[in-house]
Amino acid sequence: MIASLRGIVQFKYPDRLIVDVHGVGYDVAMPESALFSGADLGNEVFLHIHSHVREDAFLLFGFFEIQEKQTFQLLLSVSGVGPKLALAILSSISPSELGRAISADDIGRLTHISGVGKKTAERLCLELKDKVDFIPASEAGQQDRSPVGSQAENVPVDDAVSALVNLGYPAPNAQEAVAAIHALRGGDVGLQDLIRLALRSLAP
Repeated sequence: MIASLRGIVQFKYPDRLIVDVHGVGYDVAMPESALFSGADLGNEVFLHIHSHVREDAFLLFGFFEIQEKQTFQLLLSVSGVGPKLALAILSSISPSELGRAISADDIGRLTHISGVGKKTAERLCLELKDKVDFIPASEAGQQDRSPVGSQAENVPVDDAVSALVNLGYPAPNAQEAVAAIHALRGGDVGLQDLIRLALRSLAP
């Protein structure tokens, strides 16, 4: 699975980027809100990637911030919510605001999002209420959305979380396990060891 990409913006569309990585163009769907910043043609970008595999396609969804990717993955865990709707939700509302709306059972705010009806809003609140506590806190120190910067410093952690989520572990559990191992080792741990140790801690 592809967990992240660093490359040059080759083409830009209203809902996606084509990112050139050493001569290979990756078609990456993104929230519309993200495309207004840090994604100019010719710029280098670093994207957190969610790989979505279907029988007829291998789709990539990209995010400048890890909180957006984790929120996207949480949304996919809700019955009836697919990648298209999850991306539409993140195009209309930030992860922190979404977390507050779900925590407060604010059905009215959620139904203002294009594609989200009352039943979907109710399912979001029901299925995610106990899983969104980390979103506002983690976004409090929101990273700069510039193409290259401090985001790259946490790439092993972000990639390890992504790998665990792709293996079927809930994003909050994966994030907690990886963060604990990373802190225990004082940050001196490679990606493979980080994944291996986190898997061991998540084992029943």
